[in-house]
Amino acid sequence: QVQLVESGGGLVQPGGSLRLSCAASGSIFSISLMGWYRQAPGKQRELVALITSGGSANYADSVKRRFAISRDNAKNTVYLQMSSLKPEDTAVYYCYAFQSDNYWGQGTQVTVSS
Repeated sequence: QVQLVESGGGLVQPGGSLRLSCAASGSIFSISLMGWYRQAPGKQRELVALITSGGSANYADSVKRRFAISRDNAKNTVYLQMSSLKPEDTAVYYCYAFQSDNYWGQGTQVTVSS
């Protein structure tokens, strides 16, 4: 089993920045994929960004050039640097990891509002 704990959410004004972190713990031997999904009220959960253990990243079109995902394999931690935030980025952000199975964090709220 892998446990994921997110941190860094909060309230930010439009145009601002936030950095999310997610630390994995438990029975870790090789987490091949880590990343972030988000779910806004009344909408389905959607992919934000994923990163492989080798550092290859993939982004949703809506966040390209604004968000940057990174990963510290030694710390089993993934980060999401969010810049130029928009009100439509408001959602609960979930950390994701794949190691023989899918694992999810409990979610952290990001609210973009003036």
